[in-house]
Amino acid sequence: MKRFAVTAIAMTLLAGSAAAEPVAYTFDKSHSNLAFSYNHLGFSTTDGRFDDWDGTLLIDEATPANSSIEFTVNIDSLDTFWGKRDAHLKSPDFFDVANFPKATFKSTSVEKVGDRQLSVTGDLTIRDITKHATIVVDVVGQGEHPMAKKPAYGFKVSTTIKRSDFGMSTYVPYVGDEISIVFHSETLKADAAN
Repeated sequence: MKRFAVTAIAMTLLAGSAAAEPVAYTFDKSHSNLAFSYNHLGFSTTDGRFDDWDGTLLIDEATPANSSIEFTVNIDSLDTFWGKRDAHLKSPDFFDVANFPKATFKSTSVEKVGDRQLSVTGDLTIRDITKHATIVVDVVGQGEHPMAKKPAYGFKVSTTIKRSDFGMSTYVPYVGDEISIVFHSETLKADAAN
């Protein structure tokens, strides 16, 4: 009887642990946008975006610190709405896409800093140079998605980096060193694996 009680307690603890596991969410790319902007000569702001990216998102609602994200960007998908500028940004003066086709971000810590805000720290790698970066995550929406009929989150993610930290110092300081990055996204709870 005593052994049965111990086994039952152990199984209850294990079940509790399983219930607390982070949940996978997928990005709705049709309602997401990865954008950036920088100052040009003190006269204007140049905007751009990346069309090709993907990520793995795990959310632990009860314990946000157990949440995580890994993100990969295909740099060749850069678009600033001006072809000649895109070609220059992909050249060795900047991203050097031929040698460094991907940029990545992998979270190392997640901290809840407000009622609907998180601070996510991680490793950002561009041109094979890795730096610590902190991103601010604002939870825009949370609940059942009215069309997909499954749990969903909406996020606004923002940060500022210095491009010179990643070996891209061409035209600094005339063309802004600080790059503002904003990512808007809808995410949906992933379907269970078969």
